[in-house]
Amino acid sequence: MGSAVRNLPWRCGDRTLQLGGFPMIMGIVNVTPDSFSDGGNFLERNAAVDHALKLADDGADILDIGGESTRPNAEPVSMAEELRRVVHVVAEVRKSTDRLISIDTTKAEVARQALAAGADIVNDISGLTFEPEIVDVCAESNCGVICMHILGTPQTMQADPHYDNVVAEVCDFLSTRLAALEQAGIARDRVVTDPGIGFGKTAQHNVDLLSNIEALRALGRPVLIGHSRKRFLAKVLGRPVEERIFGTIGVAIAVAAQGADMLRVHDVRETRDALLAWHAISGRANTDC
Repeated sequence: MGSAVRNLPWRCGDRTLQLGGFPMIMGIVNVTPDSFSDGGNFLERNAAVDHALKLADDGADILDIGGESTRPNAEPVSMAEELRRVVHVVAEVRKSTDRLISIDTTKAEVARQALAAGADIVNDISGLTFEPEIVDVCAESNCGVICMHILGTPQTMQADPHYDNVVAEVCDFLSTRLAALEQAGIARDRVVTDPGIGFGKTAQHNVDLLSNIEALRALGRPVLIGHSRKRFLAKVLGRPVEERIFGTIGVAIAVAAQGADMLRVHDVRETRDALLAWHAISGRANTDC
């Protein structure tokens, strides 16, 4: 494993997970009409719940439920509409599985109601900056937190993003946010960091970040990578979104080999199978073949 920091604890409610071995897999549940890859497929409540439970059966460790698309130029969703989309889905999924549930939101009230409905984790693309009240919501609960880097907003982030050194600048942002969250009452062992692949980055910026997992992990917190089917793969592969599954799996193995702790993907079964095969062949697991 590439990272010098081996096992890192992550506290989510009454669970403490040791990350640093086989990556955890987070399955994506988009309860939206306009997400870039599967928008509209799971907008209806029962379809969203069924999809979440299928991802659990496929091997997802975490189910990430979101009600607002954050693709480039996505239209913002009102709080009332986001609540309508996700809270009942979280509650229904909670009744049927003990897998960790994450709420993918930047809104404090959505996070509050989703946690009350059974979510374990708040996953905020803004690093808990778009609505500062969300910091208080997380501090008052005992939830896990995923703190992501973004340059701008979903409406502006791909308008000519620039960095002098993308790895250093993303690490600096995440380090600053870890300190701020700790000061606000969110202990570091509750936080996972995410460099925000595709969120205000060119294809080369994304490749640079994905090639430097060790630098991200040197912040002392587990690292989540969310690269699934994303636009930078069009540059790498020259393929449309519906043909990016094998590229997604290739990246998953590459970042897992560097020590990435968690992977957020659409295709859970396929990604898990590829990782299990890599893990066995690379000598990181004992098998009874």
